Amino acid sequence: MRGLMIWVRLVVLAVAAACWGGKVLSEERLALVIGNSAYGAVPPLDNPVRDARLIAETLERLGFEVTLAADARQIEMKRAIGQFGRKLRGAGEDATGLFYYAGHGVQSFGSNYLLPVDVALADAADLDLMAVEAQSVLRQMASARNRTNLVILDACRNNPFKDIADLNETGLAEMKAPTGTFLAYATAPGGVALDGEGANSPFTEALAREITVPGRPVEQVFKQVRRAVLDLSGGGQTPWDTSSLVSDFVFLPAEPEQVMSAAELQEAQFWQSVQASRDAMQIMLYLRGYGDGKYADEARGLLSELMAEELQGGAAVAAAPVATAPVASAPAAAPAPAAADAETAMFQAAQDDGSQAAYEAYLMAYPEGQFAGIAAAEAAAVKAGASQDPAAGDEAAPAALQPDPAPAALAEAGPVTYASPMQSEMPQIAGLTLAEAVTRSPVFPPIEGLPESYWKDQTCSACHQWTRDRLCTQGNTYLSLNMQRSLGKQHPFGGVLKQTLKSWAAGGCQ
Repeated sequence: MRGLMIWVRLVVLAVAAACWGGKVLSEERLALVIGNSAYGAVPPLDNPVRDARLIAETLERLGFEVTLAADARQIEMKRAIGQFGRKLRGAGEDATGLFYYAGHGVQSFGSNYLLPVDVALADAADLDLMAVEAQSVLRQMASARNRTNLVILDACRNNPFKDIADLNETGLAEMKAPTGTFLAYATAPGGVALDGEGANSPFTEALAREITVPGRPVEQVFKQVRRAVLDLSGGGQTPWDTSSLVSDFVFLPAEPEQVMSAAELQEAQFWQSVQASRDAMQIMLYLRGYGDGKYADEARGLLSELMAEELQGGAAVAAAPVATAPVASAPAAAPAPAAADAETAMFQAAQDDGSQAAYEAYLMAYPEGQFAGIAAAEAAAVKAGASQDPAAGDEAAPAALQPDPAPAALAEAGPVTYASPMQSEMPQIAGLTLAEAVTRSPVFPPIEGLPESYWKDQTCSACHQWTRDRLCTQGNTYLSLNMQRSLGKQHPFGGVLKQTLKSWAAGGCQ
């Protein structure tokens, strides 16, 4: 799993390098990466070659020209270091050089030595003849007089020469960094680093991850590496670094900030205001103007959340006693149904508001929605009515659209069930149950002037997509104190249908 995550990160880096290519490669970046595992005369190590390959692959994706040497003998290490120095000197003063080593390393008389795989040592005096002095790498890099050099040593494993006199010290000694150099060690001077139980050492695993964070300065990168290794080692290993850098360096530049256009800024400011208000109507007005906007999905989600809260408030009202005639045993209230989906909730809110803006907001959000036809017709009718008599209110409605004269009497008749016959002065609905009513055609158009093709011989279910659960949901909305005003709005079957839904919901939608 860890290997897969690293592979995915490398793929992402390849894409990022393509996007930032010009900026990443504005200065030449050269790296020499060495990993030694297959020692002959001293104990072999499991991870250094894998560590080196991981670092090499990551650096390549960060714009470095990488030379990789795996299981290198002394002559191969010295040759690679010499060639690296020549390339760095030829790259110019703006170049960045990086040297990484994983493998055995020891100190003797204050000097650090990197061990090639063919090292064979019987006396400490022969160390500089059999190994590679770390200071020689610093000399090669300093000779280039380039702006930035990085030296990273994951070379503080166990001392393979503990039995040799003058070589019984553990870890590496701290070196002085030439000007413009950043020196990083897998552990503190004199300490021992872990080779790791996984595919990579803890230090290198953290390093490969942290250098891919965009915009992070090198000093912050190694601070994060230190934290990660301390956590992985339970405080037993503390990575160390020392710096004489005189310029800033980041492995991966941050993505350029995108400047908003005036229109984008206007939308963002509008949405911030709407979001802070948590007002359903303002959200619908936002969707009316920005149905395909950047925050449209977030707006629909917030609207759905607000509608759910509204329904939960209705459920709380449902739990209160309902004024009914005394009965031997009232049915227990069932849990309120789940909130309707965002589209249904938005259309219901538009119906309850009854304004042109509310219907148009629904259409902007759901132009192909299940209620689009009726919403468009109602928006057009509201607009036509307003243009004819803007000052006219409910008094302008025809007599046929006036509320049922006595819908409140329904609440006195006792608990209402889905199968209860409705009491109404309208013969078309009197005696029908809720289940039967929603299958009938409206007595008159839902709004004046609506073409007959929209309502004639159409069932209520055709417009509202009603099911028993959705009817219960709508009934619960009428229990909310904020929704009481909608009960007075006319319905093609008269006000009794809304009152019946309310009473049915109050009884738990039995």
